[in-house]
Formats: sequence, structure tokens, C-alpha cells
Amino acid sequence: MGRYVLRRLLQMIPVFIGATLLIFVMVNVMGDPIAGLCGERQCDPATAAQLEKEFGLDKPLWQQYLTYLGNIFTGDFGTAFNGQEVTELMATAFPVTIRLTIVAILFEIVIGISLGVLTGLRRGRPEDTLVLVGTLVVISIPTFVTGLLLQLLLGVEWGWISPSVSSDAPFDELIVPGLVLASVSLAYVTRLTRTSIAENRRSDYVRTAVAKGLPRRRVISRHLLRNSLIPVVTFIGADIGALMGGAIVTERIFNIHGVGYQLYQGIVRHNTQTVVGFVTILVLVFLIANLLVDLLYAVLDPRIRYA
Repeated sequence: MGRYVLRRLLQMIPVFIGATLLIFVMVNVMGDPIAGLCGERQCDPATAAQLEKEFGLDKPLWQQYLTYLGNIFTGDFGTAFNGQEVTELMATAFPVTIRLTIVAILFEIVIGISLGVLTGLRRGRPEDTLVLVGTLVVISIPTFVTGLLLQLLLGVEWGWISPSVSSDAPFDELIVPGLVLASVSLAYVTRLTRTSIAENRRSDYVRTAVAKGLPRRRVISRHLLRNSLIPVVTFIGADIGALMGGAIVTERIFNIHGVGYQLYQGIVRHNTQTVVGFVTILVLVFLIANLLVDLLYAVLDPRIRYA
């Protein structure tokens, strides 16, 4: 196990460098950051040259990246164009988005897996068809439509929730935004769990467990469910980073000042330090989540062994 973890950690190094390099290049070529600093009015040449020197934009792109890569290992993610440290923005944004992601993941696990198990065990019955149609509808509707609709009905028309989340963003205010953020992934988890359950029901080990006279609940929980959850866990593990990075629409709708909000502001203002800094952390989240998912395989399926 230790050798496997070490090997995976070493594999993460080139992936991290490649991903951050790609993002760094894409962000730096998408527009002129100096124009974003100056706003609507164009900077005069002297001011532009001073700003380029101050933020290191006068150096070659490869040298900018090496400087940035060296700084992040010391915890220095640079300074935003408004003079605020990027780490300060992270300290306020990431806790909010982490809470939002936790709510979304809980919806995926509790509702998605429960519906998937129910429909997988009752494949072909009316409730199975109803859930399949419902998930297909959810997948077909864009997230911004779902968010605006729930905000209008629950927040404006019926007054059950606040139309916008407060700056503290407590868990109770993030329930509806978390449901909106998780809606499409929840539908995929439901369908994936249903398919996996339905396929594994016909496996030899399940028939053997039933033939031995084991209780139905034990057969489902100890044999059928554990093996069926492997593809579901893979999807949810990869979805953690996707939810954190893809929360831009949801956070904009409900006025949540999290990672999505900061990324949107950085993209609009061509603030390369903010965008690259936040994406760098999201890359780390993706890598760590994938590693944890791989290690969880052995818990779900004892036949899996790591050399």
C-alpha cells in the first residue's frame, strides 16, 4: 500500500506541472491584463510599462511561469490587481465553496444512491420508469434555468428562502444552492447506481449469497451494494473538483462569494494571478480526490490489492 501511494504521489507531480502550465498559458494569452487594470480607459505607455514591471509581465512567459511555480511552493500565490493577496481571497472564498460542495455531495450520496438502489432493485417497474424520466429531465435542463426557477419560486414568490445567500453563507442557506449545483450530478449518480445494481444482481456471488440463505438486507448491503458502488465512487470523487470549479453559475445566481465568484471576477478583469492561483488549488483538489478514490476501492472490494 505504501509503495502504491508513493508511486501515485510521484505521478501527480508531472500532472500538476502540466495542468498548471496549460492554465497559466491559456490565462495569459486570453487577453491583456494591463487593459483590465486600466478599466475602460486605455493606459498610457509609461503607466503600462510600470504596471508590467511591477507585476512581472515584462518577462518572457516561461520565466513568468517558473517564477510563479517557485513562489507557490512557499505559499505565495501572488497579488491581485486590486492590491489584495490572492491567499486572502482564497481564505474567504474556499470555505464558502467547500460548504456548498459538501451540501451538494450529500445530496448526491443520499438521494442519488438511494434512488439508484431502489430503481436497480425494481428495474422495469413504474417507479423505475418514473425515476428514469425524472433524471432525464433534470439532465436536459441547464443549471442556470434550474437555479433561477427555484430562486424565483422559493425565494421571491413563496418566500421560503432568501433569494440571495448572506456573506457568512451558513449551511442552512446553502441547501437550495447545493441542490441546484448537484442536480445534474445527482441524476447521473442515480442512473449509474441503477445500472450497476441491475447488472450485479445477476452475478454469481449474489446468487451464491442468496442460495446460502443470507437475509435480503445483508445480501444487498454486504455483497451487492459494495461492489456496485465502485463506479459510483469514481464518479463522485472526480465530481468533487468539478463541483468546486463549476460553481460559477450557481454562485452568481445566489450571490455566493466563493471560488466561482472569484474566478468570474478574475476572468472578467483579466486578473491572471487570481485565476491561476485558484485553478492551481482546484488541480490539487482533483489529484487528491482521485488518489482517495483509488484507495477506497480496496475497502469496497477486498479482491483489489495494491502492490
